[in-house]
Amino acid sequence: MGKLAAIYRKELQHYFESLTAYVMIGSFLALSGYFFFSIFRYYNYLSYQAGREPYLADTLNLIEGVMRPLMGNMSVVLLFVLPLLTMRLLAEEKKQGTFELLLTYPLSDLAVVMGKYLAALTVFAVMIGGTLLCPAMLAIFSNPEPGPIFTSYLGLFLMGTCFIAIGIFFSSLTSSQIVAGAATFGVSLFFLVIGWASAFAGPVLAKVIAQFSLLEHYDSFSKGIIDLQDVTYYVFLTAFFLFMTLRSLESSHGRS
Repeated sequence: MGKLAAIYRKELQHYFESLTAYVMIGSFLALSGYFFFSIFRYYNYLSYQAGREPYLADTLNLIEGVMRPLMGNMSVVLLFVLPLLTMRLLAEEKKQGTFELLLTYPLSDLAVVMGKYLAALTVFAVMIGGTLLCPAMLAIFSNPEPGPIFTSYLGLFLMGTCFIAIGIFFSSLTSSQIVAGAATFGVSLFFLVIGWASAFAGPVLAKVIAQFSLLEHYDSFSKGIIDLQDVTYYVFLTAFFLFMTLRSLESSHGRS
């Protein structure tokens, strides 16, 4: 545990001593703030229209009208930001020639992988934690349901854990950060949009395809529902790519 903590502190220190964490967090918060402002302004416009057309008032809901589209946009932004956050985790070690040295240290592969993974996860948690100002502002002017907001953030966090696990896996395969980032983006995008293909498949195949979709499993969270099946999917996908990262390090041991 102490060795894992040492790797974790080293990686976290690297993030915040360089501009990486600040640029990633700042960019994410700026884009999220822009989306919140745009979505909330449109919601206010609809509220004004509802004052003149009362039947619209029944369709207005802060969760459906503001939080769901906001969280959807945030998940897309994460698709771009998290590969940039994870691409250096192991690829940089290989490029600088310190990867072989890292393998000779009295550290288990699990400690190395989890230390780096948890450091990236911490930066990600700070990132989405900063957006809590958005629902806080809604609470000042109205009374949104806290349940769907909590579950939406839980689902977004679980989705991010998958993106980071995918990122560290591809970072373990190459010494090029650009290749690692591009591969992470491509595979993450695949899991994000694969559910769209279900519209063109038969009923049985559509159900199978939906089981692999990050967005399909996020839908329940956005509605305020915590489904064990959805949680299991995110945990399994994260564990799978972390396991594959460990196998990648094991093969590196053999080559070295």
